[in-house]
Amino acid sequence: MTSPFLEGKSAFVTGGSRGIGAGIVRALAEAGAHVTFTYANSPDVAAALVSDIQAKGGQASAVRADSSDEASLVTAIDSAAKARGRLDILVNNAGLLIHSPLEETSLADFDRLFGVNVRAVFIGTKAAAHHMGEGASVINVGSVVADRSGFPGSSLYSASKGAVQAMTRGLARDLGPRGITVNNVQPGPIATDMTTGYEEMLIPMLPVGRLGQPMEVGALVAYLAGPQARYINGASLTIDGGYLS
Repeated sequence: MTSPFLEGKSAFVTGGSRGIGAGIVRALAEAGAHVTFTYANSPDVAAALVSDIQAKGGQASAVRADSSDEASLVTAIDSAAKARGRLDILVNNAGLLIHSPLEETSLADFDRLFGVNVRAVFIGTKAAAHHMGEGASVINVGSVVADRSGFPGSSLYSASKGAVQAMTRGLARDLGPRGITVNNVQPGPIATDMTTGYEEMLIPMLPVGRLGQPMEVGALVAYLAGPQARYINGASLTIDGGYLS
């Protein structure tokens, strides 16, 4: 078990019911934070995660919210902050992948992907900042595709994660004077629904010889939210098993 270095902290995670998001929720809860996370679909999956965390002595709650809808996301953040009296940690994790050749990619695809991957980061951070004080943290979940697309058909996804990387630097400048750090975690291939069926292609590209695990990403996020990481600000930290090496 992780030591409770986030004991008493209030955390909010977007898109936290499965995959990397669930790993982040678990890691924050294990570190002692009370975690509220959003889900868009599958309430049973979200409820099962809450129950599992509570059975292990952690604190978690789930709320349905659409990260692409401003009112939905802001209401969820405001409600969580009000319930806990403040907000110490925001993790902008909700993401959408659209992978298709240029000629098959529509403007509607562009708008939908950027609505979740970029616009929601701005909306969520702006809403959360109202409830944050000295020592708070914002952690964005980007991707290594911000630095290396790697495959054809990934232009939109890569562009959106590049935007998250750049926005992180700007937000770090905006919020740093208030004692709020903003950082960007960039996972490489992680064992989630997104990589299922692609293992034979991906694993040879990884020097460590395996996919990453959601809890490994979660551990990095928890560290960035903790007291030992207060001098890390505006950084994009890659966790990719050497994919970019």
